[in-house]
Amino acid sequence: MAEGVRKIRIGTGAGYAGDRIEPAIELARDGNLDYLVFECLAERTIALAQQERLQFPERGYTPLLAARMRAVLPYMFSENGARRFRIITNMGASNPRAAARVVAQIAQELRLPPLRIATMLGDDVHAHVKSDASSRLDIGVAPAALGDRLISANAYLGADGIVQALAQGADIVITGRVADPSLFVAPQVFEFGHAWDDWDALGKATVVGHLMECSGQVTGGYFADPAVKDVAGLARLGYPIAEVDAHGDVVITKVAGSGGEVTIHTCAEQLLYEVHDPARYLTPDVSADFTSVRFESVGPDRVRVLGGGGRERPSHYKVSLGYNDGFIGEGQISYGGPGALQRALLAREILLERMQFNGIQSEEYRADIIGASALYGAELSGLTAGAQWTRTLPEARVRLVGRCAAYEDAVGIGNEVESLYTTGPASGGGVHKSVKEVLAIASMLLPREAVKLRVTVEECK
Repeated sequence: MAEGVRKIRIGTGAGYAGDRIEPAIELARDGNLDYLVFECLAERTIALAQQERLQFPERGYTPLLAARMRAVLPYMFSENGARRFRIITNMGASNPRAAARVVAQIAQELRLPPLRIATMLGDDVHAHVKSDASSRLDIGVAPAALGDRLISANAYLGADGIVQALAQGADIVITGRVADPSLFVAPQVFEFGHAWDDWDALGKATVVGHLMECSGQVTGGYFADPAVKDVAGLARLGYPIAEVDAHGDVVITKVAGSGGEVTIHTCAEQLLYEVHDPARYLTPDVSADFTSVRFESVGPDRVRVLGGGGRERPSHYKVSLGYNDGFIGEGQISYGGPGALQRALLAREILLERMQFNGIQSEEYRADIIGASALYGAELSGLTAGAQWTRTLPEARVRLVGRCAAYEDAVGIGNEVESLYTTGPASGGGVHKSVKEVLAIASMLLPREAVKLRVTVEECK
């Protein structure tokens, strides 16, 4: 980075709802950050949060919100009361206001200096789309066709609301559904004054956000593959820091001495993660172009990011809808010792026959041997009927699972597995059975003008 050019440091405290908390503490304590970002929402996560809010109106935020805030807030201010960093998070999920109240209470318990906590609303478009009979979901039906099965509908908002909150002096910004990279785009826009139609600047900022959004993936976590891509210190993996300046000069790094690694290869793999068209990566802020991005190693665990650009943002928001789609019934049983695989295969044949014999109605089902065919199926694993079983396993676990419209059919799947205790083959044990409701996800597009963004900033004393 050029000498004398102001830069900011943005750290990723979480990349999903159940992420580790210790790396965020390390960043808050030792990262010399300006911003600490927690990205904690997936499509199912926010639908589950909406289900919880319907039952408990004062909940519906990310379950680990309180634990995370209690862990990092003590590091937010220096001994003289000066703020060290700001926090941006989508842990508000389906109830950002309730999340803000929780954070305010924790801040008071910790006796922190006065905080300005912002909430960003407008992503919840359930009321708008539930009666929409003209639009089409990616599953081929109108939102209205889901009827009472529709649980949630949330638009992927962009960085603009977060920037508004920061401009109003917010120390902590809590949102619902925001596009993952937008959480990181916002501080760059706010600090460096990028125009909302400066597509190249927004595209480069989105490259940073995409590299950072999945926490430990870019520091070697998801990258690791023993004897192929060895990574040291995964048990205490450090999470990434982006050093960014106003000219778009970017370095990805991590806290010195933390586990994992930041290399050209870890950054390249993360850049390609979940990208369908690298020339047109669509976000609410910009249609980003990743095709010119390249990486340069500038020191141990320091990778410079070069290139990137963008074009005009999409005219519509993507909306993710969560809906009930029946039940999954499951049963598992284990076999061990000599002939374990052969007994498991016989159990599998019995279960498939019993599904037909008892008329269990399942829209789709499968019977697998975990460790032998569970990932790739019987055909690709060579476990088809009539094959000569030359393989041996010291233990084998049979899993029968099916998706059913009726709860009773889903229960029947687990019951069939349990009945193998006495109906053979020999020496089955460790039965587990369960039924769970299927929370399915669909998506649609919604004109930007249909979404009403609202930002509120309140002081917590």
